[in-house]
Amino acid sequence: MRGQRITQGKRSSESAPKHPVAGLPEFLLALNSMRRNVPPKISLSAFFWLWSHLFCCAQGSAPSEEIKPNTNLEAVGIPRVPASLAQQVQRYSGAYGLPLAGWDRAKQVPLLKGLSSVSWVARVNAPGAAPQTWLYLREDHIYDFYWQPQGKLLAYNRDVNGNEAFQLYSYDLEKRTSTLLTDGKSRSTEPVWSRQGTQIIYSSSPPGKNGVNLNLVRPSDPTSNRLLVPSTGNYLKAYDWSPDDASVVYCEFIGNTHSKLWLVEIATGKTQLLTPPREVAYYSEPQFSADGKGLFVITDRDAEVRRLAYLDLATRKFTYLTDDWQWDVEEFRLSPQGQTLAVVLNEAGVSRLYLLELATRQKKALTAVPAGIIADLHWHPNATDLAFNFQSPGTPNDVYSVAVNDGKATLWARSTSAAAPTEPIAPPEAIQWKSFDGKVMTGFLARPPSSFRGKRPVIIDLHGGPTEQYRPTYEYEENYLIHALGIVKVYPNVRGSTGFGKTFQALDDGRKRDDAVKDVGALLDWIQTQPHLDKERVLVQGASYGGYLALSVAAQYSHRLRGVISDSGMTNLAAFLARTEGWRRDIQRAEFGDERDAKMKAYLERIAPLQNAPKINCPVFIIQGKNDPRVPITEAEALVQALKQKKTPVWYLLGKNEGHGFADAANRAFQRYASILFVQEYLLR
Repeated sequence: MRGQRITQGKRSSESAPKHPVAGLPEFLLALNSMRRNVPPKISLSAFFWLWSHLFCCAQGSAPSEEIKPNTNLEAVGIPRVPASLAQQVQRYSGAYGLPLAGWDRAKQVPLLKGLSSVSWVARVNAPGAAPQTWLYLREDHIYDFYWQPQGKLLAYNRDVNGNEAFQLYSYDLEKRTSTLLTDGKSRSTEPVWSRQGTQIIYSSSPPGKNGVNLNLVRPSDPTSNRLLVPSTGNYLKAYDWSPDDASVVYCEFIGNTHSKLWLVEIATGKTQLLTPPREVAYYSEPQFSADGKGLFVITDRDAEVRRLAYLDLATRKFTYLTDDWQWDVEEFRLSPQGQTLAVVLNEAGVSRLYLLELATRQKKALTAVPAGIIADLHWHPNATDLAFNFQSPGTPNDVYSVAVNDGKATLWARSTSAAAPTEPIAPPEAIQWKSFDGKVMTGFLARPPSSFRGKRPVIIDLHGGPTEQYRPTYEYEENYLIHALGIVKVYPNVRGSTGFGKTFQALDDGRKRDDAVKDVGALLDWIQTQPHLDKERVLVQGASYGGYLALSVAAQYSHRLRGVISDSGMTNLAAFLARTEGWRRDIQRAEFGDERDAKMKAYLERIAPLQNAPKINCPVFIIQGKNDPRVPITEAEALVQALKQKKTPVWYLLGKNEGHGFADAANRAFQRYASILFVQEYLLR
């Protein structure tokens, strides 16, 4: 869903985050408790290796030679999962990469982070050196760390039950103690430290209320927590403090393609609207200039793509800094001295990193990094080194820095690969096809090794959002399907996806929702014309909105499918809009339509997979979290019952301790094995 880009940091919360090494820290802590038996210099790489092998063996060590669901899972209709599958998949899913957490202030080297059952931070003391852990937080479900500029405290938000009711904490790095800063009830996200490090502004949504407010708190005194800017029903998100800490710039998100830019004075709470009140445009990621006289911001104002602009606060005049760039700006960071902007463009799914000198408006491409996806830019205090995460089809997550003076790249932390497939993992190839209305759709196709002969079975994997975009990254267990089972994976970017301009992004809005399903129908037509693809063996899958889309495709094209897998997929958008959390409801209405309108509700119900269950005649696998705040469990179970009544083969996996997508390591492992078994049962036979 389009609003999910604004809900929580950089990670898209539309689909569940992949944790290839989730559960590791408990193992690390167990080893740490037996310190006398562990070599004192053992590296994180060794820990990861030991954990992955022990976890794999534990999965397959049952006397029955069967992987059984744990007590947190309810499995209905799922046959016996052979233990041997764990060893087979481990060769492909055991890879990992540690994401960047910033620069170490004392040693001036990168920090890496682990966010799983217990969270931790590690130093990389030299390029390629084994990361050395120095901080553990013995709490689970931490979303991310937010460092105080002075480096004495950090903030983090934590979700305990998978219901996304995040709470905000501060952590004293010297005392190693945590303090709850929020009320324990309101959803508290996106904290931003003041430059002096004395205050935090964050987004807050009280339970049962519509909209998202801005709250202010002094970590030294949690009782100081107060409402700063009340919402009128929209989503408010703060981004940056002015150099003197007197004001904060924030965005008011009205829809997925509509937002406004505001300033708030901290002392008085007085707000100023910086953009025209009736303008419909998109603004995000605003940052103050070094002198505080203006703002840099990403916007599609007066353009099809999202450009980088400078807004003069005195004159309210916009100056476009990337006017000649034809792709979306997705991220930027101002250097510590305020003279240079690091800018990341999304060029057809591949990141390109540029430096923009503000004095001369000259841009320089930094080309020393391989083609892939660049994210989470962090300037070194020296303003000459820029660190970031790097992902690609063969790389789960590497950490690089680039010297801006000469463009030289340094690889600090390399991903650890699983056992290599028989052939190297090749990047997927770009494909395109014409849809029902003549519009050209695009996507990517990943081929199995050349050792697989004949026409290959196909899995169509639909991304969530809908305003997300499939971009080539490491696919973990998906590589098992491709390299071990010989399946072709197709990743379409149908209408509504980001990265192709705001007109394309709006092509599925409201009563045009079903047109995205027709895009997949046209893809099925394209598959029929490809000599290396088996049109008789096609399966479709997706998560969240991708799950909804997969179920909708099954309702219209069951006769052309072998099966469908829906992970946390909506089954009725009208019911989803009426029941989803208040903090996100209006943003979703801007995307899907307002279910309070009788005609819109009738349309959404007419195209709902649940209403069209009698038309779904291929096998279905439904995966659902009991605590999911976005897709109520009642929706999933209603579809399961409807399919059972008509004797359609249906598998159902319920995570009793899960929310929107499985996060627990053991739950995710069983989901992975069951999904592969479903593919083997219905696609490959």
